[in-house]
Amino acid sequence: MATQTRSAAEIRDIRAKHPEMRARDFARIHQISEGELVAAYVGQGTTTAISADIEKLLSGLTGVGEIMALTRNESCVSEKIGPVEKVHVSPHAAMVLGAQIDLRIFPKHWRHGYAIERTNDDGKVFRSLQFFDAQGNAVHKVHARDATDLAKWNALVAALTLAEQSDALVVEPAPAPEAKGGLVDVADLRTRWQAMTDTHQVFGLLRELNLTRLEALRIIGPDFAWQLDHSAVAQLFNTAADAGVPIMAFVGNSGCTQIHSGVVKTIKPMGPWLNVMDETFHMHLRLDQIADVWVVRKPTEDGNLTSVEVFGADGEVIIHLVGTRERKQPERQEWRALAEGLPVLEQARTA
Repeated sequence: MATQTRSAAEIRDIRAKHPEMRARDFARIHQISEGELVAAYVGQGTTTAISADIEKLLSGLTGVGEIMALTRNESCVSEKIGPVEKVHVSPHAAMVLGAQIDLRIFPKHWRHGYAIERTNDDGKVFRSLQFFDAQGNAVHKVHARDATDLAKWNALVAALTLAEQSDALVVEPAPAPEAKGGLVDVADLRTRWQAMTDTHQVFGLLRELNLTRLEALRIIGPDFAWQLDHSAVAQLFNTAADAGVPIMAFVGNSGCTQIHSGVVKTIKPMGPWLNVMDETFHMHLRLDQIADVWVVRKPTEDGNLTSVEVFGADGEVIIHLVGTRERKQPERQEWRALAEGLPVLEQARTA
């Protein structure tokens, strides 16, 4: 989180001394937002300020062919490679539905946009569209690839380009978090939970009871939620890869959730990172930043559905995992067996 203001020229001067550092790491170390770092290069021949107009962006992306869509939070990065196919846009939400690119977008958090085009030292041209929230945090990025139609990409950038080009991004303070918790009628929570017919009803239930997701899991009881050992996350990915169990992996932030559906094949640990390195799906998960892992059962009209939900120290979801299934069909038994066979947290086992 940014705690001080630097001019664009100052940001560029400091950045020139650390060109090898990842943008997100540089921004954190120098107490600016990633959005301010990107904005500092507007007018320098590489970066153009563009509109964060979701409808215009998504409709334009449907014509450019293969891209890489990147959505991340503090602890997990999801990268999906493919075309943008079906698009649905409304004032409060938007969806991209496709075999590879599958997004849920919340437009109010998309405040600033930039198109970047620069030539790297190896001569390869890097092109991306990057979008940030009011605090300068990245909500979504789109990267061009060798198969991208550059004529249509450039036309989209031109259509989005703002008349006013500024190298300063004014960061707004983060809104104060809503107070949650307090006295909870556990019996009422359990009754409402048992009565659910769709997993999406969880959001309304928690809102009505003024509970965070993690607070609800901690009190609802072990027949609906139980805590896992942190090692369960790596075990889940390795077992799913070895057994060919298809999964859905939801990775998101306040402005965008990106979904992978299908098998994972190539699991590569590297230091604190668990990496998936498949042809059309790359994921990078910081295992050392996991605070809580839960298996959750949610009643639906199609039977109980099982999820594995991973939380950071701030209580926010890092990654949410379920088994793939056809609409109106029960969940796959191999997914349920995988989730229910993961190692339980020892203190939860003896509680």
